[in-house]
Amino acid sequence: MADKIKKSYKFSKSFYDDAITQGKWWSKLYFKLLWGGVDDNEIARRVLNWIPDDFSGKLLDVPVGTAVFTKDKYRRMTKADITCLDYSQDMLEQAESRFRGAGITNIKTMQGDVGVLPFVEGTFDKVLCMNGLHVFPAKEKAYAEILRTLKPGGELLACFYVAGEQKVADWLARTVMTRMGWFTPPFDTADDVKHRLEPYYDILDFHVEGAMLYFRARKR
Repeated sequence: MADKIKKSYKFSKSFYDDAITQGKWWSKLYFKLLWGGVDDNEIARRVLNWIPDDFSGKLLDVPVGTAVFTKDKYRRMTKADITCLDYSQDMLEQAESRFRGAGITNIKTMQGDVGVLPFVEGTFDKVLCMNGLHVFPAKEKAYAEILRTLKPGGELLACFYVAGEQKVADWLARTVMTRMGWFTPPFDTADDVKHRLEPYYDILDFHVEGAMLYFRARKR
């Protein structure tokens, strides 16, 4: 499964940004079918607005992807200590190129697995997880590692596909997206995610639009 994920994102690196930002006609159709017409750019903006531009703590961005949504935000976050991690070296190289081009110097990038994060307990004040939790194969490990590396009072900010909201989206997720290696079952419903969060977090914001969930939760 891990090799399939690496290959899928290597294959998609030339069109990944257009796909997730609705930069082409076919990506607009993709979002209409898979996400129920949700504007991913707007969801990303709302999630990133939960982080103040003058944030001065430690932030983990996993998976960073190509940083197509985060580059401009991080350029404004000059006081933050930011670590960007991705399993795909191809995605990571594109993110690194973006950061260099923007002159951002307060970011450390690294290849790694969210299921085995190379950080001590309570390292981060915030963990940002955009378009990742529907991809991670070992979701229990991912949630556990994010929880472990967050400080008490730290926040998890996330957005991703959830099952049970759009029939067409569910069919595409189970077939096309899973077969290509871009998504990895089993997929949580919004209620499943609440059940994962509630024992450990106070849920501050929780929204479902189309087939996408985005939330902000604070570790107790």
